[in-house]
Amino acid sequence: MAVTAGMGSSFDPDRIAALRGKSVLPRRPGSSPALKLLWQRAIGLTFVFVALLYGVEGVDELTDYRLNNAGVHPRTLGGLEGIAFAPLLHANWAHLIGNTLPVLVLGVLTLLTGIGRGIAATAIIWVLSGLGQWLTGDTGSVHLGASVLVFGWLTYLISRGWFARRPWQILLGVGVGLLYGSILWGVLPGQTGISWQGHLFGAVGGVIAGWVLSGDERRHRRGDNVGRLASSG
Repeated sequence: MAVTAGMGSSFDPDRIAALRGKSVLPRRPGSSPALKLLWQRAIGLTFVFVALLYGVEGVDELTDYRLNNAGVHPRTLGGLEGIAFAPLLHANWAHLIGNTLPVLVLGVLTLLTGIGRGIAATAIIWVLSGLGQWLTGDTGSVHLGASVLVFGWLTYLISRGWFARRPWQILLGVGVGLLYGSILWGVLPGQTGISWQGHLFGAVGGVIAGWVLSGDERRHRRGDNVGRLASSG
């Protein structure tokens, strides 16, 4: 058994919370207290997630890495369960350590687009990358590792700025692309033991998340354009 590892508005959770009267942040998200709270939550949640990864890896080592069997097993019925667990598992400590910095940086930046929105983007990436691995992975292999999230967060941050047409998000996407864009070569088949399928479908999931979770901005922009056309002439 080979372990393969590696690095619409109705779906917008922040909008849904606001409609229910449960504001995720104070009503002025650009204000200093709200921005400080957003940073605190983004950093706190990301560090909790990384701590979970290290805790899981510690238990995995104590059990002689038997937990790794809970990864994605392509095209087996039982292997579907691995979609829920694979991003939490790593082949060894070196694998986890290699993923840690990108998870910290891109995880925080993703949550800074909105806590609910960032969590929703992560869920979309998590599920789509796992399904992609299950459908296209090599028979007999096991896919695991948080790098599927890294690739998804990267493309989410790059694509969301374009879809939303918000200048600061476009600048963020450009900056992230310059910093980590080179890792996107990992979506291509290449190095043995690297789940390029997970990288590829994680990246696809990030673009889909960027599209789905920018629905309000795209609809608002279309409404503005219609208004301008109707008032012209």
